Formats: sequence, structure tokens, C-alpha cells
Amino acid sequence: MVNKPDTNKARMRRHKRVRGKISGTAERPRLNVFRSSANIYAQVIDDVAGSTICAASTLEKGFEGPGGNKEAARKVGKLIAERAAAKGVTNVVFDRGGYIFHGRVKELAEGAREGGLNF
Repeated sequence: MVNKPDTNKARMRRHKRVRGKISGTAERPRLNVFRSSANIYAQVIDDVAGSTICAASTLEKGFEGPGGNKEAARKVGKLIAERAAAKGVTNVVFDRGGYIFHGRVKELAEGAREGGLNF
């Protein structure tokens, strides 16, 4: 019998390791990324207060097109940057969520930088 490695368990282990080193504050919140096979989600989180400042994803009503590709990730990055700027947030700490900084995660980061977020 072939045992497949649990990739989500390995990602969660990496994510815990990353979260031990970074934390969001009121002046510099954390930009968190979660991706599934079909969608991508982003949140700006203040860990001190334990609250989400703003969020964006490909599941929103105004979002058009497929949600699981690089173009969608870039759109979500621009959208989260726009919403964060509306709340007065320009500097963030990027939390890749245990994912490799490659592909959709990288596109979301570049979209957020284009939108005006600094990290």
C-alpha cells in the first residue's frame, strides 16, 4: 500500500514556524494568504487586538472569472491593498501561510505592492 504524504499537515507545520517569527500590530498588521485549488483569500489582521481589518477573496460577488489562477490572485492583491488603504493601512507584514512564495502567492503579493502596500 502506498502512503501519500499529507501535504496540508506539512504546510501547517511550516505555517506554525513562520507565525512564531511574525506577528501583526496595529501600525503594521499581517497580510495573511490562504489558497485552495479553486480560490485564493487574503486578510489584513491585527494580532494584538485579535481582529481582521479587511479581507478579499475570489468568492466575492463582484469578482469575475476563474478564481484559481495567477490573474485572479493579482486582482485579489490589488483589491486587498485598496481596502487596506481605505482603512489607513500602508505597511504590512506578509504571511505566506506556509506556502512557497511562488505562483499564485507571489502574484497576490505583487498585486498588493502595485496597489500601494509596503512589505
